[in-house]
Amino acid sequence: MIGVGSLFSAPAASAATIHDMETKKQHIQEKRSNVQSGINKADQQINRLQAQQARLDEQIKALDLAIGETNQKIREKQAQIEDTEAEIDVLEQEISVLKERIAKRNEVLKERARSFQQSGGDVNYLEVILGSSSFSNFVDRVNAVATIVEADQDILRQHEEDKKSLEEKQAAVEQKLLSLESMLVEFTEMKTKLTGQKREKDKLMAQLKLKEEETEHLKFSLQEEAEILAGQQAAIQKAIELEKNRLAELEAARKLAAEEAAKARAARERRAASNNGGGSSSSDDYSPAPAVSSGTFTRPSAGVVTSRMGKRWNKFHAGIDIAKPGTVPVVSVADGVVMRSYYSSSYGNCVMISHSIGGQLYTSVYAHLESKSVGNGQVVAKGQQIGYMGNTGRSFGQHLHFELHKGAWNPSKSNAVNPLNYFN
Repeated sequence: MIGVGSLFSAPAASAATIHDMETKKQHIQEKRSNVQSGINKADQQINRLQAQQARLDEQIKALDLAIGETNQKIREKQAQIEDTEAEIDVLEQEISVLKERIAKRNEVLKERARSFQQSGGDVNYLEVILGSSSFSNFVDRVNAVATIVEADQDILRQHEEDKKSLEEKQAAVEQKLLSLESMLVEFTEMKTKLTGQKREKDKLMAQLKLKEEETEHLKFSLQEEAEILAGQQAAIQKAIELEKNRLAELEAARKLAAEEAAKARAARERRAASNNGGGSSSSDDYSPAPAVSSGTFTRPSAGVVTSRMGKRWNKFHAGIDIAKPGTVPVVSVADGVVMRSYYSSSYGNCVMISHSIGGQLYTSVYAHLESKSVGNGQVVAKGQQIGYMGNTGRSFGQHLHFELHKGAWNPSKSNAVNPLNYFN
């Protein structure tokens, strides 16, 4: 159990260390509350946007229906205009017949007028009647005179009736055509107005959908941040529990450690006394993982540093890249607790480990791993393998992207420090 005490590399038991971790845990809880509040607001915004889209969709449907009905009315009026124009064509033929009839009547009347003028302007119908040679001839002449007079009156009457009918038909058809054309203009303007309204509604709908997508993306980012914060909080809580256990066991362990140290000194003295010139051997076996250094942090993997921390491709590179071909183990740079072991579209296979060293919280990040060998909440030791170097996520060639944060990890990476200042 003493080995657990070295998890956070604290030189001695410290109640202040637990207090600091409790404070950090509280700060993370506050961040989680803020993030959850942001998620709730995003949900509310999404619900409002979806409700607005539903209402707008109903309005667009109503406009589509109105446009369809207006198009039908336009088609009906166009058909009526075509029918009226055909009616006008028929009427023009009738008018042509009437004009021809009127022209013939005019000729008859003109002939009557010429006859009347040639006879001296006065036709004595009485003389025509009295000049009869017999009674039968008298009757025939009376009938003829009556027929001529009546025929003249009929010609004049029909002439007037035909003229009046012609004028009425022309006026009625022209009025009907004007009315239809006016309604067609009105419906066309209505369609233009409705189409303009629908265009504006479609534009607003596109804006609402874009806003919903942006809000969904924000919600996704907040949810991912919430998961990371939850992992950090769980890791700190586990660290607190381990530190409390260390404090509880330290007093008993100190006595046992003193006894073992005394025994070790005695054994060394005995070996020194009995060994005259003897030497110890060392193993020449090579490991693909780097040797664990004696400093606070050890190197996470073998390989060459191909990209340092700083500005890169017009962006800030928050860590370092270490590259090496083949099967390359990746190890934890210090004792700690795995706060998150997951896959990210950008980081690929990724492990985040929380370390508490001398009361200071650190977070290490190992990205683009080929595979992971540790899980959430797992306690790891300095130099313990956590996976293999890979090329997953947004990566171009096998390498390890490593970040070290002095404090908790956050999306803006404001706590990132240069790892090369902490190990070679």
